[in-house]
Amino acid sequence: MATDASPPKASPDTGPAQPTTEEFVEVQASAEFAELRHAHRSFAFPLTIAFVLWYLLYVLLSNYAGGFMGTKLIGNVNVALVFGLAQFLTTFLIAWLYSRHAAAKLDPKAAAIKSRMEADA
Repeated sequence: MATDASPPKASPDTGPAQPTTEEFVEVQASAEFAELRHAHRSFAFPLTIAFVLWYLLYVLLSNYAGGFMGTKLIGNVNVALVFGLAQFLTTFLIAWLYSRHAAAKLDPKAAAIKSRMEADA
């Protein structure tokens, strides 16, 4: 439903002051932000590469090693099914590891940067 009413005006007292563009650029160039970026990248990039390689291994084995992937392990459970389910397991494992890493290493650094920016604004 369209209306001619203008959006509500935000009161300047409703939240923290917003930093300027120059302050954002200054923080982005700081050593503290570089440490935060390094802590994120040193965790996320290797795990992303490892997971993509693991996924491609599954795809390649499914495509070119049908005999191996069709090997029955227990009853009708074969290697392909176990590898496929392991994809889900590793996805959840990586998400859990990242949440722990973020809570321990990233969130405190990000909160410190945020509080400093809000205090300076």
